[in-house]
Amino acid sequence: MPANSTIRSVISPGRYAQGPGAIARLGEFLTPIGSTPLIVADDAVWGFVGHDVTSSLKTAGLPVIREAFRGIPSAKEINRLVDVIKSENADVVVAVGGGSTIDAVKASGFLAGIRWVTVPTVASTDAPTSALAVVYTDDGAFEEYRFFPRNPDLVLVDSQIVANAPAAFLAAGVGDALGTWLEARATAASNSLTMAGGLPTLTGTALAHLSWDVLWDNALPALDAVRDHLVTPAVEKVIEANTLLSGLGFESGGLAAAHAIHNGLTAVPQTHGLAHGQKVNIGSLTQLVLEGAPTGDIRDFIEFTTRVGLPTTLTEVGLTAEDTHELDLVANAATVPGETIHAMPFEVRPADVVSALKSIERFSRRVRDEASLPEPRPYVAAH
Repeated sequence: MPANSTIRSVISPGRYAQGPGAIARLGEFLTPIGSTPLIVADDAVWGFVGHDVTSSLKTAGLPVIREAFRGIPSAKEINRLVDVIKSENADVVVAVGGGSTIDAVKASGFLAGIRWVTVPTVASTDAPTSALAVVYTDDGAFEEYRFFPRNPDLVLVDSQIVANAPAAFLAAGVGDALGTWLEARATAASNSLTMAGGLPTLTGTALAHLSWDVLWDNALPALDAVRDHLVTPAVEKVIEANTLLSGLGFESGGLAAAHAIHNGLTAVPQTHGLAHGQKVNIGSLTQLVLEGAPTGDIRDFIEFTTRVGLPTTLTEVGLTAEDTHELDLVANAATVPGETIHAMPFEVRPADVVSALKSIERFSRRVRDEASLPEPRPYVAAH
């Protein structure tokens, strides 16, 4: 949708379905969408969902055609999947897995001219519902956003599969989703354009705020439940907040500094092994500093997200306050023309980002020490 300075809009997936055992109904939900689905899943994911997906498709009378995803949603991988879609004559492509698989499938489905469906097996990002994909270089650095004229036709989330995954995935999703409200309120204050192609709507902003409230009330008990692979009401609420509420909230409410700083962090190799939501959490904290938010709000955010298991210091993302060259790279990448940081209600320069990033190290350590929370541990990226 072309950007418009006067239109306000909300976009959303055609259908959202969530619950324990939902994977068994995939074939049923796919039948009205297409007759020749191509399932895209990496080998690890296929190892634990392949049987259920196969059974569901066969029950619905659909063929079972599966292609392995190769790890990074790069232009090369997207184009490869387009070739597979065409060779199989698929009329709907189905992403089964995490955010990287989902972004690659959305982009390839669009290029191939067919419909697309997402089946997230973790609640670690809000990618499943959106009409955009984040594309990376083959080395894992942020390259571009790609926008599509529609959202997925179906988002299907099996909450038991999400609960069976390591709790760190759900924690990362909390980090991604908490940034949604901070960015949506900044976008509303500046009346900037959103990813939906217009000005922010009351609906998008309200859903972003609801996501924030749900997570503050439910994230900690939900994480305890999934450590025992249990599906509780708190788990269901957090899955919905991470996936649907955050997805609608960021897309129709707006992105600002937190995700731009995430994108900047991908410019340095030290952060490449971190989850999307872990880097977003550093971006959210940095955005609060840039805003001059009340100290109590920043303190509460540090304490809460530390308890969730998210990084709140440079140390935990493989950097230090003395890494001036690397922080300059991050700040420059976060403030390039067209980045979402320019939706903040004030000008943000690279030097401002560097100062804010450096400042969180000492303050976060102080807050964590006073709250008797764990000391930050250095993160070392795998190469």
